[in-house]
Amino acid sequence: MLHPDRYFDANPVRREIARRLYSQVSALPLVCPHGHVDPRMLAENPRFPDPASLIVVPDHYIFRMLYSQGVPLEKLGIPRVDGGPVEADPRVIWQHFADHFHLFRGTPTGCWLKHEFEDVFGVDRTLDSRNAMEIYDQIEACLAKPEFRPRTLFERFRIEVLCTTDAATDTLESHRQLRESGWPGVVLPTFRPDACVQILSPTWAHELALLAELTGKDTHTFDGFLAALEQRRAFFREMGARATDHGVYSMYTGDLSSAERADIFNRALQGEVTEDDAVRFTGHMLMEFARMSVEDGLVMQVHPGSLRNHNPRIFEAFGADKGCDIPVATEYTRNLQPLLNKFGNHPDFRMVIFTLDESTYSRELAPLAGHYPALRLGPAWWFFDSIEGMTRYRYLTTETAGIHNTAGFNDDTRAFPSIPARHDLSRRVDANFLADLVSRHIVEEEEAGEMIEAMAYRLVRETYRMEDIALPARASR
Repeated sequence: MLHPDRYFDANPVRREIARRLYSQVSALPLVCPHGHVDPRMLAENPRFPDPASLIVVPDHYIFRMLYSQGVPLEKLGIPRVDGGPVEADPRVIWQHFADHFHLFRGTPTGCWLKHEFEDVFGVDRTLDSRNAMEIYDQIEACLAKPEFRPRTLFERFRIEVLCTTDAATDTLESHRQLRESGWPGVVLPTFRPDACVQILSPTWAHELALLAELTGKDTHTFDGFLAALEQRRAFFREMGARATDHGVYSMYTGDLSSAERADIFNRALQGEVTEDDAVRFTGHMLMEFARMSVEDGLVMQVHPGSLRNHNPRIFEAFGADKGCDIPVATEYTRNLQPLLNKFGNHPDFRMVIFTLDESTYSRELAPLAGHYPALRLGPAWWFFDSIEGMTRYRYLTTETAGIHNTAGFNDDTRAFPSIPARHDLSRRVDANFLADLVSRHIVEEEEAGEMIEAMAYRLVRETYRMEDIALPARASR
């Protein structure tokens, strides 16, 4: 299935340059600074479940597409919040997937899946209704072998560092278990405090109680709440964390006075806050988190501009992260100005901004990153982490910000076996982009060779301050 020149330009001059550039980075180790792999999987190192439970059920890229064509999520085995009945036979789930595999033609998911099937499991034909069970059995036979356990695949994939995303109230027990196991793989936590900051959420009071229990702080005062978050950050740093992660609807930032923040916080405890209060509180907390990053060195990642759980019917039945998050237009220039004016020039601060609104790349984000020393642009994310979207990202940002104000690549995945496919696609797209610059004599090929090594490997380690992490012998270069 996999053509050696996939994603390269049809123009023979550019294609040949792209081949040479890609060959320089195709075998480089993978650095995964942001994603959603469950650390328990690597801590316990179990046999992977059946192919449907491994590939279909946890991946909203897959089941959202099938749902868009009328396939109920119950038929795909997606667990219901109320524990109601869903399809339990993995072969039936896989057959539904195979029956609709044609839906992924031309999508990044289709590219990743074909790569994953062939490179990881040796499947050399396209999945369809007729061969569904044959391919299921082939993958199932692979999963039964010890060389397909999570840690063995981690090493086979040449992963140097893998960062998970963990709630501020997570005890990080799986990370502790990994540290004590003696296994040399580097798996690091990432501090994500969203649930503690979302004062309109019905679970906010519960999060405050957990925070108080873990820290011994009085989280019913703003100062105690802030001290508890600082203590949790310190714990995450002790466990190896290099970054924080913040998912926000708006990129609004701004300081509140001590009286204003205490007033909003106290009214939130009584359940009497408005949406405007929540925006202002979150904007202030982003300022606080930036201040903490200056103090403790954790890289601050922000993912704004998603209208979460757009489909209430799916959210109520199946919960969050079920493919119903939709991009919204996002303003950065004015909204980021308070934070960047306060911290953007500080040598100890680093902030990685992602966006779902790619219209802002050339208008706002590239000019901002091309000026403020603290700011880096995260890679193309979600709905345009595709061949065309990644290409647009490079053309829209490089002229203004260059490549060294970008953060390298991250796979942002829950689907562990797809990690190599996602990195390979990114490296091919970048090779093709640089081949265009070389063919037009904008850069020399030697310069492009240095650029693609940075884009594939060096920038991500530098951005996330991983230079001090000792590399396994297998990954040394």
